[in-house]
Amino acid sequence: MTIKESVLYALGKIGKPSNYMEVYNYIIEHNLHDFGEAKTPMKTVNVFLANFVKKGDERVMRKKNSKGTMVYFLTENQDNIQSDSQNSEIKVNFKERDLHKLFTTYLHNQKISAKTIFHEKSEHGKDRNLKWVHPDIVGVSFSNLHSKEAKHLLETANKMDSFKLLSYELKCSINNDYDLKQYFFQAVSNSSWANYGYLVTFEFNDELKDEMERLNQSFGIGIIHLKPNPFESKILYPAVYHKLDFKTIDKLCRANKDFSSFIECVEKYISAEERYSDAQMEVLEKICDSYFENDSEIEAYCKEKGIEIEE
Repeated sequence: MTIKESVLYALGKIGKPSNYMEVYNYIIEHNLHDFGEAKTPMKTVNVFLANFVKKGDERVMRKKNSKGTMVYFLTENQDNIQSDSQNSEIKVNFKERDLHKLFTTYLHNQKISAKTIFHEKSEHGKDRNLKWVHPDIVGVSFSNLHSKEAKHLLETANKMDSFKLLSYELKCSINNDYDLKQYFFQAVSNSSWANYGYLVTFEFNDELKDEMERLNQSFGIGIIHLKPNPFESKILYPAVYHKLDFKTIDKLCRANKDFSSFIECVEKYISAEERYSDAQMEVLEKICDSYFENDSEIEAYCKEKGIEIEE
């Protein structure tokens, strides 16, 4: 058998979610494949398992078990292990706020300036009526027009078209359908004011993808999978454009100084004369979250916070 064939065969015979070492041991014990002089055959198996998922091969699925270890199983065995997966939770050893700098790094790479909204700074932070009003992170993207003619044409047409406001609800993990519904509709509520709203998750149960897609199509909230290396993050389901809700924006500005200062800086930038625009952009970037400059910084941060980086 080839390595790929032996990995698929082993997963089928094991019949339960297994990590790469369990798959490797089964291959060796049953003489399914001769690795020859390979120096790290275990890592070879790990790479092949990961590639099934990364390359979209629907024969294999993966998730994290209760110990935080990545495990794999055949899609055809999904129904047999569903009851087991419902009783297990994806456990993480880091806090939600630990993910913010990773996510703002991803947004910066997408040319989106972003700021964390600290709920505890709200004047009525303990008011339960405001629980599902604040987004975790807000962002703004601007139209990249370089010629003076295009810029003036846009200003004449409608300044509202020169920028888009985005809202993000960030979660460490989505374990089950209950989590998905709760977090998704929290994102719906928190993002009602923005042009685009997203639910962002670091880990999620692969079995929820169908329901994620249904909710996305029904309500227009996008879903982003944040990776330990934020440059590998991707939009699973895109958000649908909505017009800005100025009444809710006004409510948020009155409730939270972080949000108010962000909106104020955006307004000053888009209304500034051209000679002052660079200075206003500097003011906006100053109040926005910082981001990582390179992979080394990301790896060091993840190690410090206990965030597992996939090989």
